[in-house]
Order: sequence, then C-alpha cells, then structure tokens
Amino acid sequence: MNAFAIRNDATILDALQAIEDNKRRFLICVDNDNRTVGLVVDGDIRRALLKGHSVEDSITHTINTCFTQIDEDAGFAEICEIFKNKKIDFIPIADKAGKLINVVTKKQFHILMLEDVNYSPYLDFMAYDSHILEHEIYNRLWGFYKSTLLSPFAQAKVLTVFPDSQLSLQEHKRREEHWVVIKGTGKCVLGETLLDLYPGKYVFIPKGCKHQLINDGNGQNLILSEVQLGDYFGEDDIIRYEDKYGRI
Repeated sequence: MNAFAIRNDATILDALQAIEDNKRRFLICVDNDNRTVGLVVDGDIRRALLKGHSVEDSITHTINTCFTQIDEDAGFAEICEIFKNKKIDFIPIADKAGKLINVVTKKQFHILMLEDVNYSPYLDFMAYDSHILEHEIYNRLWGFYKSTLLSPFAQAKVLTVFPDSQLSLQEHKRREEHWVVIKGTGKCVLGETLLDLYPGKYVFIPKGCKHQLINDGNGQNLILSEVQLGDYFGEDDIIRYEDKYGRI
C-alpha cells in the first residue's frame, strides 16, 4: 500500500511525485493512524494549482473528502454495486478498526470475474494489472473475437466471422469446444460432415476432431459464442491442415 497511501501532512509536490511513481493517477490520503481521510487524483492536483496553490502547500488543499470506502467484510455484490457508478474507478478497503489495508480498482475487479478468481480483501490486486480485460478485442484475418472468461479449466469467447471468411481447418489435442450460433448463417466442417449454421444451432467439437468455421458469403457477419473446456488454451494447440490465409 506504500505506493498508494500518502500522509495528510504531505505537500502537493509529494503527491505529484507519488502519483508519478505509482503510475495509477490516484492516492489515498491517510492520517497518523492509517485511516482514510480523503482521496486524491491527478485532476484534483491540477485544479488546486490552477486556483493558485503552490506545490509546497499542504495536500489537504487537493483531497476529496467525499469518497466511498468498504471494510474487509464487504462482499462481491456490494462491490459490484459500487463499481456501477461510472465516477468510481477504485475503492479503498479498511479493516475493522478503520485502518487502510488494500485498494481495488474497477479494472482489477473485472479481471477477477474474467479469470474466475474468488474475491478477497487481502488479494494482491496489483498482480492483475497486466492481465487482459474481458472487453479486449483481438483482430484476426477472418474477423475478430473477444474473451468473456479465462480460467485454468475453461475459456469463453464471442467470435465474429466476416462474410466470405473462414477459420482454418484445424483440431485441438487439449481442449473441446462448444459453439452456439448467435447471428448469421454459415457452414461448419465437423470431421467428415458439413453442417449448416443458423441462429440457435449448437455444435460440439471433441478433442482431436478436425473442424472449420465458414461464413459462406451471405453478406452478414456470422457471430458465435464459443466455450472451450480443457487444461490448456494456447495458440500452439491449434493444429492447422488447411488455411485460406497461408498460416500452415
């Protein structure tokens, strides 16, 4: 917490340096007992300087004393409700004595849900800052996808295949796949079978089964929900046999 907590007897210059060091654009101002007395974001400092305050002035000229804090007993549902407020990007966490013990950002909380990690007030939330958010979109030659769940045992995605585009003919050794068509029509190669795809169609692809997803040119995007189950989901478990884009 040293990177995010600053004493209320610090100067504005101290706050500027702390924000520069932690790279998160916010600080939690605490008193001598380590209890939260206010929050500071970089915008608060800019506004104080524009009002004529010096960098040598007290940080108390910048702190926002109207803030939301939770205690260590707060549950998942309560935090979800708080983060629905678009103005709240982080929440200080206090112990039963009111002393600051942690802070969680909205991004970190979303990643916990994405990766199926159980919330605890004692987690090292900063360890999740480099992880992928659920709304990250990955461009591919055939279209794009975004992940909605990532865990050691499952991965879920929404895939969009552009008209006249197709994924490679491929198989996987370490995962099975479950497809549900959301929108559009197309074809699916499943082993030796060619299936028609349409909204509501479900397709199960076992491990080791050759398969291919095709948008056969009806002018609309083909959108699927894909759930992968297994013990590994890396790109190197894609074994390609045919590929329109030369990726074999």
